[in-house]
Amino acid sequence: MPVAAVARCLDVLECLAGAVGGLELSDLAVRLDTPKSAVHRILATLVARGWVVQDADTLHYALSLRFSTLAFHDLDVRVVTDVVQEILDGLARRTQEYCRLGVVEGESLAWVSRAQGATTGLRYDADMGQEVALHATATGKAWLATLPEDEALRIVCARGFFSHLRLGPRALSTVEDLRRQLAETRARGFAVALEEAEPGIVALATTFRTDPRPDAPVAGTLSVAGPVSRITPERYAQIHAALAAAAGELQSVWRLRTRQRGHTRGYGAKADARAVPGHQVAHDPARPTEARA
Repeated sequence: MPVAAVARCLDVLECLAGAVGGLELSDLAVRLDTPKSAVHRILATLVARGWVVQDADTLHYALSLRFSTLAFHDLDVRVVTDVVQEILDGLARRTQEYCRLGVVEGESLAWVSRAQGATTGLRYDADMGQEVALHATATGKAWLATLPEDEALRIVCARGFFSHLRLGPRALSTVEDLRRQLAETRARGFAVALEEAEPGIVALATTFRTDPRPDAPVAGTLSVAGPVSRITPERYAQIHAALAAAAGELQSVWRLRTRQRGHTRGYGAKADARAVPGHQVAHDPARPTEARA
């Protein structure tokens, strides 16, 4: 398939993603600035392959649940093992706020897991499928602050400060403001986004690495978010301490998550106790020594 055809197919899928009730053929054609005949051919192929469905009554097109199944399967085998989710759940219990885990992927971040800690009052539940606006979220700024400044600015500027997204009233819009906030994030040790991604919401975030070495690559981020009326500056130190503790826990098990998933998914094999932090296993001379993470 020609590269242009692949690009058009991806454009169709991205346009349908999150469209409540689906979209008509003509609406898709207008949004994509593509002839209806070309869009119809793409849709026909996607419907035939089971990636898109068409409502018999409205004739609207929508993504099939096959995408959700594929995404959950990919996350299940790659990232969120039980021990990782337990750490995130623990962070939510300690802060009693909405917590998320994001992973670095190329020059971006993706949220892959969440835990709700709020039990009373206002509850903040964000859309996990949203694109991470790097300059307007605590998650994004925490990661950007770990990069060389020129590289961080290039990444955000290349995306036009995410002008295609609907952001909060305090979202940054200039290079100088971003440079200043990244410097503050590095000095503070954690990132803050006050009504930048969404009105009325404040978030704090920190990064974690692939292992406890200070020079290990950054693997992702942990964030805590909630209403500005509840997450006040007086709570920042407490939340930062909880974030730092959870990040330390993640760094101690991050490389083990794949091993844990592999053992728990083995053909009848039990999970290897060595994948559980703090569990000591005697050395078996007959068993090959594995490289340490």
